[in-house]
Amino acid sequence: MLSSSHLHLSSSPFRPYSRTKPHPIRAEGTASTRSRKKRPARKPRDPAAAAEEAEVVRQLLRRTNGGNETIISVLNKNVKVVRTEHCFLLFEELGKRDGWLQCLEVFRWMQRQRWYMADNGIFSKLISVMGKKGQIRMAMWLFSQMRNSGCRPDTSVYNSLITAHLHSRDKTKALSKSLGYFEKMKSLERCQPNIVTYNILLRAFAQASDFAQVETLFKDLESSGITPDVYTFNGVMDAFGKNGMLREMEGVLVRMKGNNLKPDVITFNTLIDAYGKKQVFDKMEQVFKSLLKSKQPPSLPTFHCMITNYAKARQREKAEMVFTRMECLGFKPSNVTYDCLITMYGYCDCVSRAREVFDEMLENSEKEIQVSTLNAMLDAYCNNGLPSEANELLNDVIKRGIVMPNSSTYKLLYKAYTRAGRKDLLDILLKKMDQQGIVPNKKFFLDALETFGSSGSTRNGEKFRREKDNSQDYSKDNVKSSRENNNSNASQENRRFIREKDNSNASRDNAKFFRGKDNSNASQDNAKFIRGKDNSNASQDNAKFSRGSGYLKAPWVDLVKQ
Repeated sequence: MLSSSHLHLSSSPFRPYSRTKPHPIRAEGTASTRSRKKRPARKPRDPAAAAEEAEVVRQLLRRTNGGNETIISVLNKNVKVVRTEHCFLLFEELGKRDGWLQCLEVFRWMQRQRWYMADNGIFSKLISVMGKKGQIRMAMWLFSQMRNSGCRPDTSVYNSLITAHLHSRDKTKALSKSLGYFEKMKSLERCQPNIVTYNILLRAFAQASDFAQVETLFKDLESSGITPDVYTFNGVMDAFGKNGMLREMEGVLVRMKGNNLKPDVITFNTLIDAYGKKQVFDKMEQVFKSLLKSKQPPSLPTFHCMITNYAKARQREKAEMVFTRMECLGFKPSNVTYDCLITMYGYCDCVSRAREVFDEMLENSEKEIQVSTLNAMLDAYCNNGLPSEANELLNDVIKRGIVMPNSSTYKLLYKAYTRAGRKDLLDILLKKMDQQGIVPNKKFFLDALETFGSSGSTRNGEKFRREKDNSQDYSKDNVKSSRENNNSNASQENRRFIREKDNSNASRDNAKFFRGKDNSNASQDNAKFIRGKDNSNASQDNAKFSRGSGYLKAPWVDLVKQ
């Protein structure tokens, strides 16, 4: 596993990189970094050249997939071929694979090459990758690194910095920081906010349900002279729609009409998904009919949204009709389509049909099984009370080498096995995770604990918490024992220690339990409280639905007629 030591940084990974000595491969007479000229503006790339660069990057990454070679060793062997454009694509691909440490390694490698020139585009891309992976400190370090290298921040860099902060967990602080950068951009001549800046902020505040700030940003956008585009309204509508705020979403659609903008397929998909999630199927179907009548052809995500939303409502026949309609319109099912079908049959208690779809994909040589497809099938088994079948499928997939499960697969199964009380399957699952090198973290167990909190199972929740502690100790001790090359002795000592710890904790818990006289009454009160909480949530949802019955009547119809 990569660590900060691979980056050849000093004591702190955030210390700016400084080049105190000239690189040995720099020729005499070559300008130093301080006297370096600015990089000229990038010209539009030739499609053939772009395709060639993408193929080079695919070959580089393919050589690192086996784990035998690191990305740096591969780059050193191809140093005569790799240039800035290839590194830019590497950042993008590594970012998709959660390889942010590898991105920093590639960046360090770039800085040692004679052709390297500090460029705002490179820093902007790196800041964006770090932000998406929650590495805010790294994003800030790159921002300072950029300024130390002589680059002056521009609008794109600040946009990436704002986006990075919005990926942090503390949303209140992130929104405050974003507004601070927004105001700072206004005071800098070469960093004035553009339409991308407004789109980022509008979507973020819509997701936070801050209607006042959304309205303020719209007014500021109008006064700035920048014309909003269809992406502006699509982003805000999508944020409102995912929060279930249909009235606000339709208000943005009316505002979009007032700006003489016609909806595109993303607009229609946003409306379909929002109405489907709230199970307002009459309006969802009306939007779909309007899409078919418009000049905008539907896309695969259109059908995926409808199939998924019908599935959650257990309406199997309508979901199958949508799939049939999709094939009649000439669309070829993708991997995501099959994932939706498997999920739909799982929701509708048709596990055998879901397995038929899964087996059809295995037999189809053109379709490569993805982890998401495996997760969908495992989830279908678990939701229908078939954890043993899920375990058999996992063993078969691993044995045949069809696809390698990841942490999301194990988290899904961990929740299902604990819900079913299958400790035997839990032990097997933890051993597989250990063999694959996947160490469960704190979030892994907290997500699983939420399953018990929502179901109100106090006894199972306490049991699961003890299993959580044992599993964490077991995983940590296994890692230590593997480093010391004493797996057998250490595992025996760890098991003995865990049993002693469990016995002592259990004796304390039992003593507390027997001393308590009102445990049964307390558990009844807890059950009443949980039911009361569910009823209050249901009443709130009903109140929202009753208020939502006065939604604006089909504003998209007028847009289509234009």
